[in-house]
Amino acid sequence: MPASRTDAYIADFADFVRASPSSYHAAEEVARRLESAGFDRLDERDEWPSGGGRHVVVRDGAVIAWVTPAAAGGTTPFRVLGAHTDSPSFKLKPRPTSSSEGLLQAGVEVYGGPLLNSWLDRELELAGRIVTDDGATHLVRTGPMLRIPQLAIHLDREVNKGLTLDKQRHVQPIWGAGGTGDVLEVLAASAGVDAERIVGHDVLVADTQAPARFGLDDTLFASGRMDNLSSVYAGLVALLEVPGDAGHVSVLAAFDHEELGSESRSGASGPFLDDVLVRIGAGLGAGDIERRRAYAASWIVSSDAGHAVHPNYPERHDPANRPSLGGGPLLKLNANQRYASDAEGAGFWAAVCRQAGVETQPFVSNNSIPCGSTIGPLSATRLGIRTVDVGVPLLSMHSARELAHVDDLAALGAAVTAFFAG
Repeated sequence: MPASRTDAYIADFADFVRASPSSYHAAEEVARRLESAGFDRLDERDEWPSGGGRHVVVRDGAVIAWVTPAAAGGTTPFRVLGAHTDSPSFKLKPRPTSSSEGLLQAGVEVYGGPLLNSWLDRELELAGRIVTDDGATHLVRTGPMLRIPQLAIHLDREVNKGLTLDKQRHVQPIWGAGGTGDVLEVLAASAGVDAERIVGHDVLVADTQAPARFGLDDTLFASGRMDNLSSVYAGLVALLEVPGDAGHVSVLAAFDHEELGSESRSGASGPFLDDVLVRIGAGLGAGDIERRRAYAASWIVSSDAGHAVHPNYPERHDPANRPSLGGGPLLKLNANQRYASDAEGAGFWAAVCRQAGVETQPFVSNNSIPCGSTIGPLSATRLGIRTVDVGVPLLSMHSARELAHVDDLAALGAAVTAFFAG
């Protein structure tokens, strides 16, 4: 990809990350950008239009958008880019305000599997959604508000031999000193409502440091939430470039709660994607048999971040398969189906990358270190659609601030664009 296009891609990706401090903000930002480009936002409670068109629907912190060509029919296949909007963090507890030793604190619960130490000594914000007594939902974000201070080395002389953090006692952030206050009042002010009207909240902690390029020739990129906003953004950019005469329905499916196992109504184990695909098919005249024929000809590219080889811990990686930063998007493989890729998927992904003019590199775990999983096996199991697992290589995965190569991020966007172009 030309340097100018990479520069533009990375700059806009940074803007997307800044606009997406929570899964709810990410889903809304995707919908906002698509609506501004002419997509129609649909409500699941309404009747949907039939035939071709460009549409988007949001369910909680998940979003699905699609482009249906005018010539599509009941057996037209789907090409789905699957990703997730959530990232490891901390979630606000129901009674979030407390104090200790004259300091105001916010009660939080660990969300997913964050690298706890990476969240220390950072200016943090609260972001997510609140629900008021009239049933209305409001997106909220506070800006820099909190910090989890680390204990000084003078009070823990052995800390550099190994830091152990108790998830209840040691990661409760502070947000004020020498006064009184209520976390919910701050959130209510962000939404322009009275705190007494808040009846529920899904609010998480996010790092406020802006994404940044650095290093030799500015090729390195540091940011929070690249797992997995890197894939959500790649799908968003690609969907905006889908040609009108594609031979398939192009779909971006960005789920919530992947970091928790995906078992929710907006997660990949839930019915959201199937609900949408069934309704798209019905609008094209598909019955049960036609839908199954369409699924049999379809593909899902499950895109989630993977591990680059860490230069300080090379023994933690497979000795032969050693993906590097700048080497291109990953093809993720696992013999125990933690990833959905197989030989057919590997061939398909190789062809997509050739079409896009980008390199790809295989990732497989060291046998002694079990790998994580993705939405790929879950979606393949639910729908029976052929699925391949891919993603950008990262260092510091699940840190408050992850590390990628700008060429890999842009190359993933180019590959997903080729995938949708067909």
